Amino acid sequence: MKSKILLLEDDLNLSETVSDYFEEQGFDVICVYDGEEAISSIYEHNFDLLLLDVNVPNKNGFEVLKEIRAQNKKVPAIFITSLNSMDSLEKGFESGCDDYIRKPFELKELLLRVQTILKREFANNKNELINITPEVTFNSISNELRENGVEVKLNLKELKLLKFFLQHPNELLVHDRIYDYVWDYDEEYSDNSLRTYIKNLRKILGKDKIVSLKKLGYRFNQE
Repeated sequence: MKSKILLLEDDLNLSETVSDYFEEQGFDVICVYDGEEAISSIYEHNFDLLLLDVNVPNKNGFEVLKEIRAQNKKVPAIFITSLNSMDSLEKGFESGCDDYIRKPFELKELLLRVQTILKREFANNKNELINITPEVTFNSISNELRENGVEVKLNLKELKLLKFFLQHPNELLVHDRIYDYVWDYDEEYSDNSLRTYIKNLRKILGKDKIVSLKKLGYRFNQE
């Protein structure tokens, strides 16, 4: 499963250049071209990272991020802009961005910034390769789960659930938080489906890794 990126950029040539490059690097990129379209897409999909141009039609990048942060969406974001003033930089960080890159930029530099932030999302792991058990590893960039070196295929919601657990180790995750992360906004969540996904992950990770706290939620045990 590839990491999913939203690219908000109204320059069609630059949008195509950036999206082609990141797709070649193994990412899934969804391109939008104005602020309203960006907000709609963010509510329709679970993105791993947002790349937001500032000067775009309808709502600018600052307004887009400020609005979704007000709705408690914590997906990391990088602003892409030609603005150079310190006021603009300050405004960008105040709206909740994680990083800021000025045009023109090298694609490799943008890639490195994206990879750094994605690694940071798994705060307890300094490397992109996370050792879940002695036999099982997870690559936080490529989203590959491997057991004894062999890739284990997960469906989309099992992968989302695993990532959510890895991002919040040893923490009680109440059911509503899990539903909000794993299911898209227009989908109906299912208690039975969640239990099935948990059961499937336990078969791979071990029963003791995911603890059920009756009527509350689940906790992922990381030693």
